[in-house]
Amino acid sequence: MDPQELKQGIAELYDESSGVWEDIWGEHMHHGFYNPDDQVSGSGSDHRAAQIRMLQEALRFAGISEDPEKGPKTVVDVGCGIGGSSRYIARKFGAKCQGITLSPFQAQRANALAETEGLADKQVSFQVADALEQPFPDGQFDLVWSMESGEHMPDKRKFVGELARVAAPGATIIIVTWCHRVLGPSEESLQPWEMKHLKKICDAYYLPDWCSTADYVNLLESLSLQDIKTADWSQYVAPFWPAVIRSALTWKGLTSLLRSGMKTIRGALVMPLMIEGYKKGLIKFAIITCRKPE
Repeated sequence: MDPQELKQGIAELYDESSGVWEDIWGEHMHHGFYNPDDQVSGSGSDHRAAQIRMLQEALRFAGISEDPEKGPKTVVDVGCGIGGSSRYIARKFGAKCQGITLSPFQAQRANALAETEGLADKQVSFQVADALEQPFPDGQFDLVWSMESGEHMPDKRKFVGELARVAAPGATIIIVTWCHRVLGPSEESLQPWEMKHLKKICDAYYLPDWCSTADYVNLLESLSLQDIKTADWSQYVAPFWPAVIRSALTWKGLTSLLRSGMKTIRGALVMPLMIEGYKKGLIKFAIITCRKPE
């Protein structure tokens, strides 16, 4: 897909679907983090709590201090959705957060929610901008946050390069993203069925080619970033897609989908492929963190 066509498709998908998502799932447009031993109920509050837990676990994995005095003070939220992560981090640490998204609807809604919560103006702000050409000077942020946006990036090298560029010396970079499995030593590519499976998801969600966590590590190492850590959190997000499907099949979900538009409907139709991809070990829910040298 042409890069400009991809950008337009992403923007239109989220312009269409973000209101529906917020109405059913709330302000956080990402997976929840679930304890595999817990019984997950069908209540929306359980799933929204799991989405908050995802933020907490990502910060913990990256070694971000729980002490507000020692936490980040300047944050960029790359692919910010309607700003749920930014507002959470701003409240937790008293940080100044700036979010970017390709979707005008998301930026407008994120700013409106920040104003409602008393976080607007100097503390939290959102704008339409490209993650591959961020509108920020070098070395501005002590936390660079990307929660489930990396999968949309057509040039992963440029994406990671921009994350590193806007990070201040000593800053932490957190990437939570969808990846495909790491290739075996004798493999040069995924199997044909795997590529076909991912293409169906790509076509619905406006995703370019996928990569693995190993690919991300290679990119981060090439930029001399330090303390690189990765983890496969697929088991912790397993209940998420079945819950999204159940919510889509409620009367409220179905009527909202029908009103939203074809891009959202097409996305809903491939949700079972995400579940199948996780179960077969093809899709990995990855966290990758690192630090920019002082």
